[in-house]
Order: sequence, then structure tokens, then C-alpha cells
Amino acid sequence: MSEEAVAAFRSLTDHEGAVRAARLGGLTNRVYRVETDDGIFVVRLPGEGTEAYIDRQVEAANTQAAARAGVSPELVKADPLSGLMLTRFAEGRTMTADLFKTLPGAPSRAALALRKLHSSGETFQFRFELFAMIESYMKLLGESGADLPDGYHEALAQAEDVRAALDAHPATLAPCHCDPLCENFIDDGARMWMVDWEYSGMNDPLWDLGDLSVEGAFAPDEDARMLHAYFGREPTAAEQG
Repeated sequence: MSEEAVAAFRSLTDHEGAVRAARLGGLTNRVYRVETDDGIFVVRLPGEGTEAYIDRQVEAANTQAAARAGVSPELVKADPLSGLMLTRFAEGRTMTADLFKTLPGAPSRAALALRKLHSSGETFQFRFELFAMIESYMKLLGESGADLPDGYHEALAQAEDVRAALDAHPATLAPCHCDPLCENFIDDGARMWMVDWEYSGMNDPLWDLGDLSVEGAFAPDEDARMLHAYFGREPTAAEQG
């Protein structure tokens, strides 16, 4: 409820003036736009059970680093113990797969934001290592008794070829978002902002590009525009692969 968001905002800021809160989107957490006489903010209330697989201390450090890199709104306050987080509000349109296809230049603006992050010189806490994380998540799912989709284990076995290829040609790690859902991009028409750094870490930078392509269901021409904007040239065959 918005009352809970207002209470969270006051606990993080000691603000005593008028506060208005409205619910925003969010898959895992509850996120609210909060308007005050001091500006517009976003309050994040953590989803139930997320403490089992998200390190809020790491998330706060990486959110601050992303803000320093100029790709994420300012982190105002974070409480790793409660999972509450307060950031500045980024004006713009929350992206969707449809918007990535219809807004002129959207894939290119997202690519430029990712390049700015990857080349920022910032160092994120945590090493995002996919296969180790899969094993960790499998343990959590096993403990909860959750069912896996049909064919999951077969797909995981096939992914061993991907693991071998990546191990044979390790990339130079960079600070990466690692969860570039379309909705984690905010477009103001001139640039893209990125939000939600729960899964961020040091990773192969091409992860972010490949994952965005999948999440946005990019067609080959959209991939081409994204990659050309990111590299400032045509990608090599290895980069495309």
C-alpha cells in the first residue's frame, strides 16, 4: 500500500513535509514514485523472500557505482538490512519490447548506455558467473520443492557447449547490469537510463547485449543497430557470435 511506501520514505529521509506515493511496475519488488517538495523519488520495498538470493549490500554499492558512471539515477539512501532503497526518479518512458521496436533509435540508445557503463572504469562488487549461479539457484529450488519446466535438464546439458566456448575465450570483465529486461531501461528520448541493479556484477560485457536482444525479441536488423552503436563500427564475427 502507498502508506507503507510513505512510511519507508520517511524512515530513510526523516522528511516531515507532504508526501504522495503511487505504485509503479515491478516483477519481484514493490516500487513507488514518491513526490515531495524536495523532488521526485523512487522507493523500493523488497519482495518477500528475496533476501535468500539477493545481497542488498552488493546491490547498494553497485547502484552507487552505476550512478557515478552516469547511467543510473542517484542513490539517495539504502538500508541493506531491510532492503529498502531510495533513488531519484528518472523522467522518461519505461521501455517494453514493443517500444524497442517502435521508438526510433531505441536499440542504439540502449547500446550507448551499456557501453558507457562497461567503459566507465567502475568496479562492481560480485562476479556474475552464470553456471555457478545456476547451481546455487537449483539448490534453492530443491529446498523449496519447486517443479522445473519440462526439458530443463536437457537444455542445461546442451549449455555445456556454451560453457566450454566461453571458458576457451574468456572476456575482459566489466561492470554489467546482468538483468537488462526491457523494463529496466528508461528512455527520455535523448538517452537511456538503467535501473534495478539486483543482479549486477563483473561479467562479460556482451552478456548485457545478448540478454537485451533476447528480452526485447530483437530482429536481426535491431541487433545490427545495437551492435553498431555499441562498437562504433560493424562487429567482428566473434563479437556477433
